[in-house]
Amino acid sequence: MNRDELKKLLPHREPMLLVEEAELKDGTAYGKISIRGDEWFLQGHFPDHPVVPGVILCEMLAQSACVCLQEQIRPGTLTFFSGLDKVRFKHPVHPGDTLETVCTITKSHHPFYFAGGEGRVDGKLCVTAEFSFVIKEPEEMA
Repeated sequence: MNRDELKKLLPHREPMLLVEEAELKDGTAYGKISIRGDEWFLQGHFPDHPVVPGVILCEMLAQSACVCLQEQIRPGTLTFFSGLDKVRFKHPVHPGDTLETVCTITKSHHPFYFAGGEGRVDGKLCVTAEFSFVIKEPEEMA
């Protein structure tokens, strides 16, 4: 999926649409995010040594994982984090890096979905996490 195709699946828009491309193969979502250096989340984090914040890495994993849920996500529904667990940051992600994500759904009981994911730069593990989502229908958001 390119960015335009991701916009049909995810409600996120710039500057919060973080995943640039993703694909689903055999139930596993693979995503890519190139860090240019001019992103809003790098401003002030840190001025002399820019590092992608951990919470942003978690959001990148979550957006990638939503590709696994493309059959469950319908127009008008929103997918919300319901939990993060066992998050580990192993190596910082800097401008010039391309983060490659791999995510799978580990358990589901609609509307709840549980996933695991990792992000790597040049094969080096940077972040791992287990997380959960809930898919909300429009009438549930009022």
